[in-house]
Amino acid sequence: MTISTRGAAKAPAVLVLEDGRAFRGRAYGAVGETFGEAVFSTGMTGYQETLTDPSYHRQVVVMTAPHVGNTGVNDEDHESKQIWVAGYVVRDPARVPSNWRSRRSLDEELVSQGVVGISGIDTRALTRHLRERGAMRVGIFSGNAIADEGTLLARVRQAPEMSGADLSAEVATKETYVVPAIGTKKFTVAAIDLGIKGMTPHRMAERGIEVHVLPATATLEEVYAVEPDGVFFSNGPGDPSTADHPVSVMQGVLERRTPLFGICFGNQILGRALGFGTYKLKYGHRGINQPVQDRSTGKVEVTAHNHGFAVDAPLDKVSDTAYGRAEVSHVCLNDQVVEGLQLLDRPAFSVQYHPEAAAGPHDAAYLFDRFVSLMEGQRA
Repeated sequence: MTISTRGAAKAPAVLVLEDGRAFRGRAYGAVGETFGEAVFSTGMTGYQETLTDPSYHRQVVVMTAPHVGNTGVNDEDHESKQIWVAGYVVRDPARVPSNWRSRRSLDEELVSQGVVGISGIDTRALTRHLRERGAMRVGIFSGNAIADEGTLLARVRQAPEMSGADLSAEVATKETYVVPAIGTKKFTVAAIDLGIKGMTPHRMAERGIEVHVLPATATLEEVYAVEPDGVFFSNGPGDPSTADHPVSVMQGVLERRTPLFGICFGNQILGRALGFGTYKLKYGHRGINQPVQDRSTGKVEVTAHNHGFAVDAPLDKVSDTAYGRAEVSHVCLNDQVVEGLQLLDRPAFSVQYHPEAAAGPHDAAYLFDRFVSLMEGQRA
């Protein structure tokens, strides 16, 4: 990635997809070049949480909402310590942010963190293209990085693909840290950081849980050194087929029958630990408006998603696994993708979406209470 932080407002820019389609616009954020997987997010709000979600590592995010940056950037809503997206694509960036908590414009934040973006393109046409052709590699080039499209296309096609990418250790904490319980401490949870969002341990802390956040490389012995009442596996980027170490650790947790909860990447890890396969979705689910049905209650929830892979588990039957019976607990109503798993003979469950949902919606917040119930049951 080559970056300059000057002249972004006036510099021309071009976005080139690996299938050869190109879009020309203006630089937004830093000027230079960047590469990643082109994906689109359907959320109309919450762009700050999206940008700082580690699950977006090595992805160029296309915003389907036409106006982005209206509320600027504040110092409270980051989900991690930095912006993780590889690039950012918007149609009409806000000229002047307006919000009482805003400290700077989104453009200024992108420049300061060296994130190359593009604005002024037809994001609707780009989104339709990705829906039809699927997520693919992309490059954004601005300023002096612009060359003839043949040269730029060749560079895009040299970029690594998301399939086969092992990325969780690149975004996870290197050292264990503790998020204390709010109020009276009731439980201790070991959370495996595969790309965890800051709001996730906070949601547990609100329920009296002391959360020990461990690196993605943590061993089973290190997990149990904190004497956990439960173990949590977080969201994160990359291809779950590469996550052999987290799968092995999770299988050790299942052997010990410790209450277990996983979200997003953690759901895919549970799928693999139970013997199911995973596969890459054509264009994934990203946004804060995805309908999911909880099959145990029939309730439909509007949920926050960010995933490009899914678990290949049967929807129409209970499966026998090495850890007892398992079933699909949640399903996406748009395309019938598996959105949750639960074991019937051990205290373990997972969902493919984000119940912490800092930018909303909050329909799935009850899942943290379900985790607490599992730990209460185990203690009793």
